[in-house]
Amino acid sequence: MCGIVGYVGDGNAKDIIIDGLKKLEYRGYDSAGIALNQKNNLVVRKKIGRIANLEEMIQGEDLTSHIGIGHTRWATHGAPSDVNSHPHLSQDGRIAVVHNGIIENFVELKKWLTEEKGITFKSETDTEVIAQLIGVYYEHDLVDAVYKAVEKMEGAYAIGVIAAEEPDKIVAVRRDAPLIVGLGNNCNFIASDIPALLKYARTIYLIENNETVVITKNEAKIYDMDRNEVKRDVFHVTWDADAAEKEGYDHFMLKEIHEQPKGVYETLTRRLEKGGSIKLDGISLTKEDLDKINKIYIVACGTAYHAGLVGKYAIEKFARIPVEVDVASEFRYRDPFVDDHTLFIAVSQSGETQDTLAALREAKNKGARILSVVNVVGSSVARESHDVFYTWAGPEIAVASTKAYTTQLICMYLIALYMATQKGTITKEYYDHIMDELKQLPDKLEELLKSEKQIEEIAKKQYRQTSVFYIGRGSDVGISYEGSLKLKEISYINSFAIAAGELKHGTIALMEQGTLVIALATQDKLYDKMLSNIQEVKARGAYVIGLAKKSNTAIEEQADDVIYIPDCADEVTPVLAVVPLQLFAYYIAKLRGCDIDKPKNLAKSVTVE
Repeated sequence: MCGIVGYVGDGNAKDIIIDGLKKLEYRGYDSAGIALNQKNNLVVRKKIGRIANLEEMIQGEDLTSHIGIGHTRWATHGAPSDVNSHPHLSQDGRIAVVHNGIIENFVELKKWLTEEKGITFKSETDTEVIAQLIGVYYEHDLVDAVYKAVEKMEGAYAIGVIAAEEPDKIVAVRRDAPLIVGLGNNCNFIASDIPALLKYARTIYLIENNETVVITKNEAKIYDMDRNEVKRDVFHVTWDADAAEKEGYDHFMLKEIHEQPKGVYETLTRRLEKGGSIKLDGISLTKEDLDKINKIYIVACGTAYHAGLVGKYAIEKFARIPVEVDVASEFRYRDPFVDDHTLFIAVSQSGETQDTLAALREAKNKGARILSVVNVVGSSVARESHDVFYTWAGPEIAVASTKAYTTQLICMYLIALYMATQKGTITKEYYDHIMDELKQLPDKLEELLKSEKQIEEIAKKQYRQTSVFYIGRGSDVGISYEGSLKLKEISYINSFAIAAGELKHGTIALMEQGTLVIALATQDKLYDKMLSNIQEVKARGAYVIGLAKKSNTAIEEQADDVIYIPDCADEVTPVLAVVPLQLFAYYIAKLRGCDIDKPKNLAKSVTVE
């Protein structure tokens, strides 16, 4: 969950690398560092904290160089500190390494390097093992040394390496962690993600798993595990660099909340034919294919898992196929029943989530058909799937996911409706009704965002809370989980979501005077039952914020505050209901003075297990 950048060319490497790291700070912000080659001497500067701390430390130094690597860290091995920050050097100072991921056998390697090679380690990190290992194998040929070191290393990682004696070359390796190459004019780059390079390069190579890259200022070559050169088509980045900027908003999260009407519109309309039928990009699930499927798994982590809960609801209701939703980190450890009659749907914003990728491979090895829902074109999950369905959310920079989630919901509805039409489990009238409701969502989202000021005022009354409960029924349960997650991850308030019918089975014991309960009551068929649940918590002294459709005003008699969403069919309320919860979490965090886009201990792309 770290960000790496490398540059070789005619420009000022220091400034270009630091600029790129700033675009990757969402991937980690415990510390940052750079390594530059100055006249065949490696100069390393690194500092705990944000990139601004590093900039302040090196201000005024002459760090002129035309080649270097940089890193922004989310700590895994070793607490955040100057010493544990990347880049790391070999003992003789000839090799510098930046690293994203985990070296799983670093303890054994460290023992071997210490006892057999006499290496003295300075840090607690697994990354220093890489630098020392390459240093041991280095005999004036960096590519050869990297290959030999990689043979010894186990885990999921991407690395960037430079050598003092080879001031024209960066070597990088991808093993289950994101890596791209940017192609510029008289310069080339490596990076963890596209935003780092957009200012300098829009033509890139998407590096595949188990590939090694060698870049100089004039060329970029890709090699496989056997050192054979690989030819690769270039990928042209079409989205605007401004999409990765705040554009006047205080935070990326708020900007991305407001981009949801556009993201939903793009994700939906790009898949609809003129006659209203659904076109799922390159997905070729026929009726015959679907008739063979007797079980669907939706597997994901965090926010994507919550989208999967809505996906289960939609697929079972429309297509009448049993669906199980599982947390990716647990899926493969319970030996799930998967065979060639299983459809495995992987959901991931980045397409690099390590737990999801590992679960995908487990299911694929057992014969399952893999369909992925991802936002990043060419990501690992996308490349290893049989079918890919891209969301059109655009770049999402804030760690707390918002627009990626709502576009994932749209994908789930489209997949469910497509399956239903193929299988004949939905009438044309019902299909047209749901499709009409989906088409109205962008405008209704715009309408809903106008209630932002009301939500901010409610937040002003509640931001000092220390615990919050979210309750709902039906599809509102999954939205409650997502609302709770948003609040805890950016405001650090202890929040808890539960199906409202489960309150009486234990959780109601926690209700007392002033306890904040956010009650989702957007399902018409369950509305009266939710009003009863609100009465239950109110009787114990709870303060209730209700969420309902604007025509269901009876909730005002029970709740202390009410937020309304536009009227819509029960089936599509999740897309609307989540937005007030996102805004509530945002304003609570802002009032508490939290770092909203970069919450503590979290990073955007979780590339470690």
